[in-house]
Amino acid sequence: MKVGLFFMKDLVDLASAAAEPPADDFYEKVRPRLHRRIGRELRLARRVLDIGCGACELARYLAQTYHQDVTGVDVSSGSFPKRARSRASGRVRCIHRDARRLDFIKDETIDAVVTMWALHEMAHPLDIVAEARRVLRPGGEILIVDFPKDSLAQRLWNEDYFRPDQLTEMLQASRFSRVTTRLTERGQILWGKGYRPEATMGTGGP
Repeated sequence: MKVGLFFMKDLVDLASAAAEPPADDFYEKVRPRLHRRIGRELRLARRVLDIGCGACELARYLAQTYHQDVTGVDVSSGSFPKRARSRASGRVRCIHRDARRLDFIKDETIDAVVTMWALHEMAHPLDIVAEARRVLRPGGEILIVDFPKDSLAQRLWNEDYFRPDQLTEMLQASRFSRVTTRLTERGQILWGKGYRPEATMGTGGP
């Protein structure tokens, strides 16, 4: 009987913790877990493009953990690591470039594109998503991880964030297929993904 009471108390404690608003350091605490989740999602990709890479932390994690070739792109190079190459077998390049013009990447040569906590800051997100589609191979995946509207991030930084339906519309407008968007991490993270359609026999279209 006591065991049952203790079990019920644990359930109540867990429910109470889930209902509590996240602390201001929530995002720093969740960052390593998001890196791991992103890594698992994109683990089969060999060539990865990280848009809005910042300090290239995610890029280095993917290279070191999954031995991927990762190119990070950001309009600001101030936070780039001094050593651009990973000690792991994967290779990391951090490039100062506008993500709307990835002219150094050929069409259909990237296996996966990821952007974490960055798309909402970009002035022309639809153009960037379209450029990501251009460089993705048929069947390649785009993964967008960001802060959602009405989240803790809104209270902390008050920037213009996307709702799940807005991200869905953006991906579909750029002709991605199998688009899914959802809130995760207690509703504080927006997780969206889609795929460049496989080439269809006889169409010859992009």
